[in-house]
Amino acid sequence: MNLIAAVDRNWAIGKAGRELVNIPEDKKFFREETTGKVIVMGRKTFESLPGAMALAGRTNIVLSENPGFAPKNTIVCRSFEETKEELAKYPTEDIYIIGGGSIYKQFLSLCDTAHITKVDYKYDADTYFPNLDKLSEWEIKETSEEKTYFDMIYEFVRYSRKK
Repeated sequence: MNLIAAVDRNWAIGKAGRELVNIPEDKKFFREETTGKVIVMGRKTFESLPGAMALAGRTNIVLSENPGFAPKNTIVCRSFEETKEELAKYPTEDIYIIGGGSIYKQFLSLCDTAHITKVDYKYDADTYFPNLDKLSEWEIKETSEEKTYFDMIYEFVRYSRKK
């Protein structure tokens, strides 16, 4: 399974239910990686999507304990265990965990690849991704050249779980 996220220097990913940064090349990378695949997210992340609608061209799985939550074109699971059972139907390499913070933490131990866009800036944030640089079971496998978008400096980093 894969994780995919954009993080700042402190591994922050959001504030008040919103992403911290919007970099077109990062959005393009997300689209290319996840189209035709399975994406897994929490309810708050789903509600932050454009129009609070399922992302086209993907199997959208949303983890929500709210019994009344049933958006169109999604598979809603009510627990971590139910989500794991649903995910067993798909090839693990086609599954992408896309957030938010608690979903990343719950699924981290099941994943073996993390696609991280690292932004060289420290944002005011309230939601964080686990810091893979401090977890001994993860290692950097690939890093892009440093890129810029206006005054933002960022890079794409692929982490793998050590065998």
